[in-house]
Amino acid sequence: MARLTVLLVLFDGVQSLDVTGPLEVFAGAEAHTPGSYRLRTASPDGAPVRTSSGLTLVPDQSLADAAAPHTLVVPGGAGTRRPDPRVVEWLRGHGPRAARLVSVCTGAILLARAGLLDGRRATTHWAYADKLARDHPAVEVDPDPVFVRDGRVSTSAGVTSGIDLALALVEEDLGRDTALNVARHLVVFLRRPGNQAQFSAQLAAQTARREPLRDVQQWITEHPDGDLSVEALAARARLSPRHFARAFHAETGMTPGRYVDRVRVEHARRLLADTGRGVEEISRASGYGTPEAMRRAFVRTLGASPAEYRRRFRTAPLH
Repeated sequence: MARLTVLLVLFDGVQSLDVTGPLEVFAGAEAHTPGSYRLRTASPDGAPVRTSSGLTLVPDQSLADAAAPHTLVVPGGAGTRRPDPRVVEWLRGHGPRAARLVSVCTGAILLARAGLLDGRRATTHWAYADKLARDHPAVEVDPDPVFVRDGRVSTSAGVTSGIDLALALVEEDLGRDTALNVARHLVVFLRRPGNQAQFSAQLAAQTARREPLRDVQQWITEHPDGDLSVEALAARARLSPRHFARAFHAETGMTPGRYVDRVRVEHARRLLADTGRGVEEISRASGYGTPEAMRRAFVRTLGASPAEYRRRFRTAPLH
């Protein structure tokens, strides 16, 4: 295959991990398969930029001197809140010429400002999804996935999801073995599929203030196959079921039942992707009791059956 140029756009206030995460993935792929990628960085005037954490990044060139790349990566960060108009104008003129357009985190805001997401499905960091949808109604914003691919345009969620998306692009370009080799080198335990939620149950819910409720949250995570009824959980917290349900929701922002559902789906997803255990065994281990109960939960939550999920996202063994 011809060598693919990957250009990462830099600007003051960029999030450093939005840049270095994908960059390390593509660099790792180039090291594994020499001649696969040519990596370049560019800032509006070619001058160094200061990231949101204070790190200084020195670009290879200015945007004006950058040739049209195969893959154009637009990171996010605090600098997207009041974006440099030179970056937006350059994206408006040059974005359509890239074979593949990619954003990380709030980089989607820059793409939207340049009119490059109109009529497309996209995602961004969960905290900015409402703003993206409100400011750019022509964009179909999905706040849940780790990344979204819509034709030649790919958008990813917060920070480390840029690594997941970059690994998916490497897999598309160079094959699964190369992508898994890079993931192993970067000590990425598992490349998350694009439709995986940005939040785990533990991140989606707030951590309860009171220790008995925190202990219950931990118990649920460690015992998805246990009796997780409101009555049983309330007894563990030494509260009445009614008081427990109200307190749990007040302190975590989620009902006990919703929290349990998320934990069980996550547990089953991990077992389906990472193990060769049968669906019936996984359904019991995840607290569903029967494969049919797990199937209904998967279809309701993910829009796919457990068998379909396994076919799409099963992690192949590393070589």
